[in-house]
Amino acid sequence: MLDHLIKDATVVDGTGNPAYVADVGLRDGRIAALGRIDAEARTSEDARGLVLTPGFVDPHTHYDAQLFWDPYATPSLNHGVTTVAAGNCGFTLAPLHPGRPEDADYTRRMMSKVEGMSLVALEQGAPWNWHTFGDYLDALEGRTAVNVGFMVGHCALRRYVMGPGAVGGQPDERQLAAMVGLLREAMDAGAWGLSTTQSRTHSDGDGRPVASRHAGPAELIALSRAVGEHEGTQIEAIVAGCLDQFSDAEIDLLTEMSAAAGRPLNWNVLTVDAAVPERVPRQLGASERARKAGGRIVALTMPILTPMNMSLGTFCALNLIPGWGEILGLPVAERIARLRDPDVRAELLRRARSKEAGVFRRLANFGRYVIGDTYSEANRGLGGRVVRDIAEERGQDPFHCLVEICAADRLRTVLWPMPTDNDPDSWALRAETWRHEDVLLGGSDAGAHLDRMCGAPYTTRFLGDCLRGRKLVALEQAVKMLTDDPARLFGLRERGQIQRGWHADLVLLDPERIDAGQARLVHDLPGDSPRLDSRALGVRAVWVGGVEAIRDDVVSGAVPGKVLRSGRDTRTVSTR
Repeated sequence: MLDHLIKDATVVDGTGNPAYVADVGLRDGRIAALGRIDAEARTSEDARGLVLTPGFVDPHTHYDAQLFWDPYATPSLNHGVTTVAAGNCGFTLAPLHPGRPEDADYTRRMMSKVEGMSLVALEQGAPWNWHTFGDYLDALEGRTAVNVGFMVGHCALRRYVMGPGAVGGQPDERQLAAMVGLLREAMDAGAWGLSTTQSRTHSDGDGRPVASRHAGPAELIALSRAVGEHEGTQIEAIVAGCLDQFSDAEIDLLTEMSAAAGRPLNWNVLTVDAAVPERVPRQLGASERARKAGGRIVALTMPILTPMNMSLGTFCALNLIPGWGEILGLPVAERIARLRDPDVRAELLRRARSKEAGVFRRLANFGRYVIGDTYSEANRGLGGRVVRDIAEERGQDPFHCLVEICAADRLRTVLWPMPTDNDPDSWALRAETWRHEDVLLGGSDAGAHLDRMCGAPYTTRFLGDCLRGRKLVALEQAVKMLTDDPARLFGLRERGQIQRGWHADLVLLDPERIDAGQARLVHDLPGDSPRLDSRALGVRAVWVGGVEAIRDDVVSGAVPGKVLRSGRDTRTVSTR
């Protein structure tokens, strides 16, 4: 007897092949039958007119902490994501040195600063009772509704071995050997490989460059070689050029790391903008060079434009523009005074429009900002209005106008920048870029920057756009890009397609309605901390391991997800 029978679904199986109508039978967490099925089932449903796809795989998340208080990885699961890759950008919660309990506090403060996670939620929502990476994985085993795999973060490895000296210091021979040994131990326990960052935007809770930014090429290559010794492993790396264009030295480093490991290396995130036509060829040039050297470099890129919630009062993307952090980090009264200084504003604009600002240059058009929530009588009625229009009424330049609006709210004003790359040429360039063999959809950052952005709904929003919007990609290919393509990159065993005998990770959706609702601010984190959330539209049900986890955007309460461990649940994807 089947556990559940889905009848007359339009099956889009993840291979890219044409859709077909079939029954799908589930038993013991697997797809037990596929075709015309007469077998009895404990439960069944009529799926006529609905599309059945494999569960979506999100290749870049930061659910490392959230899964402890939210086993459903919301809103990703709501939007059909059944498997997430976490532990990215060099940041993980393990290992933690048993002799230095203060390392947990350092890690929490670092994650709060660099990944925009609520410090209160980190303190109250996770047990912090692990030391080894295996301990951490065991703490999540059997507790999640999604399948999850973790890279091990370079910053945690450095901190464990070098202590506070990890920031600013260089490992001696013994310490490097210990770091490599710790990485091997983590992969033996099931880590998917190494993640690391050398991005200038990544600073710890004390405002200092995070530990992995101090690593030299020799250290990175030694760790990469260790990755290649284990089955089913990967590398994920961030360098400064990920934000705009790689330097030659960065391309050489990423190529050497991938080639030394004999494993794919993915990076985040490729920004596509027709106004900067040289960016995509330069970034994908790294992939061409890597293949010639025996490696593989894969660029993650988002198929939607993710709105960003900003403020001059709290840490956001504006702080990452060179020269801005020093001003926006001042106490509020002093910050307002400096921002009201015309010379200061002129210098900030110059820096924001300079080449060194990289992709953050797009944030410098302050006339295109939309005013969100306001908090003072002086700003009554400004919510939803465009700064350019207000500035014209007031006879001010847009940046001056924006500063005065924010100052009236003591900098609490919510700002929404309108994207500058929402033009037909940019979308045509995206569609072309997606066809490259070393480009993968993803980069949601789900679980991070919680009150500033909500990238998790990229799956449903992309499918809605493909079916009823720009229609840049056929449905069958779009589903493959969200399912089988990331599954193959990570070497996931028997996931990413609807095939008899494979894991029953499935999404049943209404093609007439599939989409994502507008992001809204909710206070549902530990400590009543805020985050942005988005409802899924048109997702009828989501199964993980054959168990219903979501029905009509409501979680079932079941936690059927697995902690996916390298080797056991992933196979090696070699570059050699």
